[in-house]
Amino acid sequence: MVEIPTDRDVHTTRLKVRFYELDPYDHVNHTNYFGYFETARIEYLHEMGFGLVDMKEQGWQLVVVEAHARFLAAARYGEELTIHTWVQETGRVKSEWRQVMTRDGEEIAHLTIVAAFTDLEGRPRRVPEEFAAHMEKLLR
Repeated sequence: MVEIPTDRDVHTTRLKVRFYELDPYDHVNHTNYFGYFETARIEYLHEMGFGLVDMKEQGWQLVVVEAHARFLAAARYGEELTIHTWVQETGRVKSEWRQVMTRDGEEIAHLTIVAAFTDLEGRPRRVPEEFAAHMEKLLR
């Protein structure tokens, strides 16, 4: 189990499982969890003022370079899932994000990703100053 921190900003996203996300075993196919987690990260970035379109217009992007997921229980059609997302740490060219998915307060999956900051051609670049300043506030 991953403990959701209380010493930093944690974003919460709620999603409902749709029928087409199920596999032949009547539970959410594992590949869809990555989509759920990505949706939550994008919502969090947007809430922080770093929407994907805005980042692109400014010439930078966050690219997932590493992902580690653990699935603890199956999600099924119609269930409401809650995803808790936070930035664990930010360095000069990458950041580590953690996410926990719960159903009725019970952890069913968690994910750790490393995202690199790149220019639009995919070359590594330093964290944009405005993003670094925002992260510094969140991580205090």
